[in-house]
Amino acid sequence: MSMVDISKKPQIYREAVVKGFIKLKPETIKVITEGKAEKGNPLEVAKIAGIIAAKNTSNLIPLCHPIPLTHIKIDTKIVGDNIIEVVANVKTEAKTGVEMEALTAATIALLTIFDMVKQYEKDEKGEYPFMEISSIKVLSKIKG
Repeated sequence: MSMVDISKKPQIYREAVVKGFIKLKPETIKVITEGKAEKGNPLEVAKIAGIIAAKNTSNLIPLCHPIPLTHIKIDTKIVGDNIIEVVANVKTEAKTGVEMEALTAATIALLTIFDMVKQYEKDEKGEYPFMEISSIKVLSKIKG
């Protein structure tokens, strides 16, 4: 087992964009839009969490190369009455791509939203039957 040898690859511009969603109860979306979430603004905290996650990807995924990131942007927006969309855009000039960093950023941003609003999502059993993280996918990967 080993990391892929990228030592002979050229250092070039690379970019990846990843999108994912979290489905919540409409009542939870209202808590967010009214600024009443007890832990703070989940959409803003998710952006910071996504940036931190992208920067730490190689510490989380065993065979992922550590690469210098030149730009990380996390966008969050409410779509419809019960869905939040997260888009992570990551850029670098390196020998390998940044799709793992973008995937990690989007996923952690979504998990942060989950954590920050889970108290509003519980049913009478203390479970989260309405929350669903879904459709995390690479929208684009640019090389060169």
